[in-house]
Amino acid sequence: MLNEEVKVGTVDETEYEDETLVCKECGKEFVFTAGEKRFYAQKGFQNKPKSCKVCRDARKNAGKAPREYFTTVCADCGGEAKVTFQPSSDRPVYCSACFEKRRKAQQEAQ
Repeated sequence: MLNEEVKVGTVDETEYEDETLVCKECGKEFVFTAGEKRFYAQKGFQNKPKSCKVCRDARKNAGKAPREYFTTVCADCGGEAKVTFQPSSDRPVYCSACFEKRRKAQQEAQ
């Protein structure tokens, strides 16, 4: 009885295997992985995916306008920084690497 209680709520790794499915939109084969199956089971999803990731992403982003990027100079390293907002001269802008470095330093200081 104790062993049964331990197994409740846990997912056995051997329970799921990769499965090849065919996308209903593009007709190409894609793999429904064991990890994805485990995720679907945990979320209570009953049906397998009908579309591949590329088609799902395309459908999800279909109504969205493409992002506009602005190029500026990083205030720390002087390198190129691409951002999704119009930079202004009154606030510093950082490249991804410098921004991440500053964010981690700020978190460590707290």
